[in-house]
Amino acid sequence: MSETLQHAESRLSSTQTELRREVGLFGGVSVIAGIMIGSGIFYIGALVLERTGMSLGLSLLVWVIGGLVTLLSGICYAEMGAMMPKAGGVYVYLREAYGERLAFMCGFANFTLGNSGSIAALAVAFAAVIATFVPGMDSFWQRMLATGTVVILTAVNYRGIKSANWVQSFFMVLKMLPILVVLIAGLLWGTETPDLTLMPAGNPDWASLISMIGFGVIATLWAYEGWTNLNVISEEVKDPHRNIPLSMILSIVGVTVLYILFNYAVFRVLPYDTIVNMLTGENRNMYLGKESAFVLFGEPGLLIVGMAMAFAIFNSLSGCVMVFPRMYYAMSRDGAFFKSLAKLHPTYRTPVNALLASSGISIVLIWTHNLSDLTSLVAVCGMIFHGLAFWGVIRLRAKYPTMERPYKVWFYPYSVYLICAIMVGLIINAIINDPMTAALNFIFPIIGLVIYEFFFKNSFDREQAVVAAE
Repeated sequence: MSETLQHAESRLSSTQTELRREVGLFGGVSVIAGIMIGSGIFYIGALVLERTGMSLGLSLLVWVIGGLVTLLSGICYAEMGAMMPKAGGVYVYLREAYGERLAFMCGFANFTLGNSGSIAALAVAFAAVIATFVPGMDSFWQRMLATGTVVILTAVNYRGIKSANWVQSFFMVLKMLPILVVLIAGLLWGTETPDLTLMPAGNPDWASLISMIGFGVIATLWAYEGWTNLNVISEEVKDPHRNIPLSMILSIVGVTVLYILFNYAVFRVLPYDTIVNMLTGENRNMYLGKESAFVLFGEPGLLIVGMAMAFAIFNSLSGCVMVFPRMYYAMSRDGAFFKSLAKLHPTYRTPVNALLASSGISIVLIWTHNLSDLTSLVAVCGMIFHGLAFWGVIRLRAKYPTMERPYKVWFYPYSVYLICAIMVGLIINAIINDPMTAALNFIFPIIGLVIYEFFFKNSFDREQAVVAAE
């Protein structure tokens, strides 16, 4: 092996950092699970049920399959995160697997669309939930609340990763309390005996059944979204070789069990005919979890669900405000973005300018787009680059064959092939169903490439970024 390659492997696997490693195992779980478990727990089960032909048993099986797919995806990131515990997450993995151009395209698209759009969407959704408790709160004041929430969370993160992670952990515990109240009450007090046979009505042929399962799994993947985010702050995780993979596995397995039990609890509370009428009736209602809480507790149940939704969205927003600026910091540290974004606070060791830039772009999106626009904007962007990152596991094993890998992808390479195929299917599905939004998600990375060639190509520091050739 050449000395250049040995040097690259050594620097990439090093745990030395100018940041502070203050996120432990529970903090890591709080980041991942805190972002994964959002308000969707109360309604995505209905979408899964629709896509599986209203079969209760098949819908639960689909949740299991979705969890397994997410777990295999997480192990891909766990391998890369443990071997390269550097700030930036997918940006770093694409940089090492494919080169700086593709990595910059990913970072630029996330800065302008994906990450900033996610923060804006969550902030707007949080304000919308609060508005249900505050009569007369119009769209202007909802946007004001969304903006203020982003500003407050940015200020918390400005003070250091430790305080930000404490807020994240606190609200994860807080939002779990009302969710667990509904879940446990449903399991204990529900009077229904759900039919868990796997065959939907009409006895579809095997091809149709497999298609239904695949379509349902796609819906569950939206509910499981968020598992990638700990890797973005991996340079601030204690003992990253151990805690990144362990946090990933514990979070994904725990969230999978939670989703399965929660949906089963709903089936224990709501009669099957009621569920069918809610989803197919004239006044279509997707919020099966909310209806279950109402059946169990009456009007106070609606308050419980409202609190859970507000806490869940706030918790997801808090995590996003924390992790996303680290990608821009990593880019700037490489010389691949505005140099000022690489500045660390002298006392708190936080990327202050990256935090401010992230919140600034998000606030602009809050005032220029509605919730529907924002959720559409973030979809394809993530799938494209995550799919490339999954394939990057294969490329990195070839490029850095002797680098220490504390955790390795299970069932390699077949699991990687499977995950990449799923991503391709999701992207094709998005292009067919929403071609205009999908086009934007392709156009912005291309714009990013042009910007890179004109403004950042000559400032990219390959030694700093450890982009080495054999």
